Amino acid sequence: MIINTFSYLWSATAIDTICSLSEHGFHEFEVPISSPHCWPEELSPRARLEEKRRLQNHSARIRSLNAGGYDINLASPAASMRRKSTDHIKAVIDLAYDWEATDVVISPGTRRPMISPSLELTFDWLYESLAVLMPRAEQAGVRLLLENTPYCFRPTFDEMAGIVKDVKSENLKIVYDVANAAYIKEDPVACLLTGHPMIALIHISDTGLDVWGHDPIGTGIIDFEALGKAVQTTNKGKDVVLEIIRENQPFEEIQNGLGELQKRGWNFEPINS
Repeated sequence: MIINTFSYLWSATAIDTICSLSEHGFHEFEVPISSPHCWPEELSPRARLEEKRRLQNHSARIRSLNAGGYDINLASPAASMRRKSTDHIKAVIDLAYDWEATDVVISPGTRRPMISPSLELTFDWLYESLAVLMPRAEQAGVRLLLENTPYCFRPTFDEMAGIVKDVKSENLKIVYDVANAAYIKEDPVACLLTGHPMIALIHISDTGLDVWGHDPIGTGIIDFEALGKAVQTTNKGKDVVLEIIRENQPFEEIQNGLGELQKRGWNFEPINS
């Protein structure tokens, strides 16, 4: 099980968090890019090398870096904003290369909710940004993964898949977040079963319909028994990221989440407490 370090955003750096969690048997991680938790411009070449050695000493691996989607917009009408967004993601790609992470999670971008630009223009801006990013990702041997966030301008699986099909690159895939999907009333089990060839990672947590969350397993509307069977059927067990976001007692929340999944038929190696 891949562990997302989001819950530690304000309490520890990413590498400190990973080293601590590795002592409890966790060894594969996803890291959100957010200062001071992890920010490329704040990591010198020497610091990157030192942090990589710490990861190796703890037998830990960063599978993916999540570049974020609130502060940047690949589909912005403003060329300077698109340029700043692609520059940021290039820096994340470079950090992924330095730390041997294989995936970088990105958002396709947002569209003004009132007097929105046309979809035609919005797609043009997005594809212009991706044309800048894809060569950098391919050179680094890194995949860019579009995430189905509710606030982006293409939040459904089919809409994300359309972008992937248009770009036609093995370095562009999808990270499918089941809580995000359920919140917009999409069936995550059905989408996983039909769309799994395009899905590189699966984010799991729970949510309600009234409030969008990344909540503890079993507290919301997601059928984790059915989801677990779909993960097994599609052979995606090694691509699952536990992304319960709780600032208070995050380690306990991780343990509880794994326990709740086991109760619902999920099988994975036991973790030392």
